[in-house]
Amino acid sequence: MSSAAPFRVVNPATGAAGSPHPYASETELEEVISGAVAAQKLWARTGVQARAAVLKRAARFHRDHLRDFATTAVREMGKPISQALAEVEFSADINDYYAENAAAFLADEPIALQQGSGTAVIRKQALGVVLGIMPWNFPYYQVARFAAPSLAAGNAVLFKPAPQCPDSSRLIADAFTAAAAPEGVLHRILASEDQLAGIIGDRRLAGVSFTGSERAGAIVGGLAGGSVKKTVLELGGSDPFLVLDVADLAPVVDAAVEARLDNSGQSCNGAKRFIILEDRYDRFVQAFVGKLADIAPGDPLDDATVLGPLSSVRAAETLASQVERAVTAGAKVLLPSSRTGAFHTCGVLADVTGANPVHHEELFGPVAIVYRAADEADAVRIANDTPFGLGSYVFTDDAAQANRVANALETGMVYVNGVGLDAVELPFGGSKRSGVGRELGALGIREFVNHQLIRTV
Repeated sequence: MSSAAPFRVVNPATGAAGSPHPYASETELEEVISGAVAAQKLWARTGVQARAAVLKRAARFHRDHLRDFATTAVREMGKPISQALAEVEFSADINDYYAENAAAFLADEPIALQQGSGTAVIRKQALGVVLGIMPWNFPYYQVARFAAPSLAAGNAVLFKPAPQCPDSSRLIADAFTAAAAPEGVLHRILASEDQLAGIIGDRRLAGVSFTGSERAGAIVGGLAGGSVKKTVLELGGSDPFLVLDVADLAPVVDAAVEARLDNSGQSCNGAKRFIILEDRYDRFVQAFVGKLADIAPGDPLDDATVLGPLSSVRAAETLASQVERAVTAGAKVLLPSSRTGAFHTCGVLADVTGANPVHHEELFGPVAIVYRAADEADAVRIANDTPFGLGSYVFTDDAAQANRVANALETGMVYVNGVGLDAVELPFGGSKRSGVGRELGALGIREFVNHQLIRTV
């Protein structure tokens, strides 16, 4: 991997830049890894209840410093403040969830023997030290869903934040220090990509979790695989939103707008491709375009703002370039979009064929693509015609149709007749090139544990 930019906050709404944070030295990284190895052995032996108590205290710190956490995220990556506050609350909920459920999730699982006498159980043991390489779009939530179950299981956690998120990552580390987590159990590392490659290959590291682009995920997965390490990869998504046999389109349009504009359109599992049955297409699209046209980017610190800036000028430039390429390749513009600095207005494209480059890309921002489907089978075909398989949304009044379509979709998650339904108890993850493994829920704590068989006669 090539060297990344230094860690530095550049407020996308104002352009104000903070001081750069230097990369850790090789000596500092060695001390961190050695310390984590030693701390993990003691941490795993403290018992699940003691570990749960630390997570509980960390959750309380998040809530006690809610506004500080949230405004820090806004300054780093432009998230609207109302959504930043909700993210911090959700992160605290994740810590609480694993604190309250870890003992049950980690309990021995008896196996009914087919023959012979004695017993057999599966015991969950901590793997050791695990590394999380974290993205910028959810600087607290993404860390919580990786770190909380890992810590609850008895692992030590190293996490590397995105280059623009040094301050939010420091607050996370502060939360666990305040929670009396033993030194070395959780540590943020400001490492370059070249340094990360060395850490991934270090024999003392037991696993790697990565959230980010498909390209970078393939590199991380290759490095981890070459070192025979467990990985969880949560990569991109181009989630379909299917409008099928539904009578009342008004609430569906509202849900579609919410699903496209979550995190200013920068959510991996946000709806990006809207696939509408022929007999509902014109009515849905007219209302959808009208709603998006009424939404303008605003100050992310204003409680009323729905759409803030994108994470950086570069991110907005990338989205604008994708729209331009789509139009050059024949896409029809139903709602024109434009860029000013890091701000990008809402846009809607139609007539995007399989030959159009954006048909198989992820649009990470407030631009939607609408597709006309001849029937249910055609809608499923369009939905599955993507390299990604993260989430999907199905709107229909027909329960049998919902079940049938969900069964046919090649995605890790299907949400029927609702958006914004992510919850601590629901596993999150995808299929195809959207990644491998699951986070959250009971499955999330199983990723970085050794499932040890104990057979006794």
